[in-house]
Amino acid sequence: MKTILDFLKVKRENKKITMISTYDYWSALICEEVGIDCILVGDSLGMVVQGQDSTLPVSLDEIIYHAKAVRRGAPNTFIVVDMPFLTYQVNKEEALKNAGRIMQETGANAVKLEGGEEILETVEKLVKSGIPVMGHLGLTPQSVHALGGYKVQGKTKEKQEKLKRDAKLLQDAGVFSIVLEAIPKSLAEDITNSLEIPTIGIGAGNKTDGQVLVFHDLLGFFDKSPKFVKRYLEGKKLFKDAISQFIKEVEEETFPDEKHTYL
Repeated sequence: MKTILDFLKVKRENKKITMISTYDYWSALICEEVGIDCILVGDSLGMVVQGQDSTLPVSLDEIIYHAKAVRRGAPNTFIVVDMPFLTYQVNKEEALKNAGRIMQETGANAVKLEGGEEILETVEKLVKSGIPVMGHLGLTPQSVHALGGYKVQGKTKEKQEKLKRDAKLLQDAGVFSIVLEAIPKSLAEDITNSLEIPTIGIGAGNKTDGQVLVFHDLLGFFDKSPKFVKRYLEGKKLFKDAISQFIKEVEEETFPDEKHTYL
């Protein structure tokens, strides 16, 4: 299993980190079998698995439930777990308690927090307590209402400078990696080159130190995908075709045949 030191080594060796966001046993099993570097149990499960319109409703108990299933499917893979909305923003003591629950109950290797300068004290508290932290800048879904929707971030000079400053501050606070989401490629490259820790991009171009996509997005389970998603498979169509064939064979009494029947 990789450690946070391996993430730093990958950066120094100018290699790439692969990360998949997924939420259950069987998809985690597949990810481990193909050799993904890291699995993120994201609070995006609210939208992907629960059908919510944002990540905000996801609770601590829910993220722990899903992370436990992922760990069973991928016992030898580095796993990062999102800390849900309001589980770390209230104060650093509560954040430590909640992060501790995640680490103890799920067997995760690290937690991920969204934000920059405003969460520095919390990051420092967690890291000093022995909990590895991954940062997240750019489009931060837990702040979707404050950001005015799911939009590209860092388009103005002022916002670009803030993101650069926040990235450095997070590094100084002790995060071992930072997710950069939905920001211009040139900005992501500048941030990546300015840091000693690796960056992992999603909608941030190909000059970050790694890439992350949601399992269900890259396998094409949704009708529409964001611009930054490459659909490596049309999964929804394949699943629908298989289930439609099952319905047809049951109605025609061709399933089960003798091969699938106890005689």
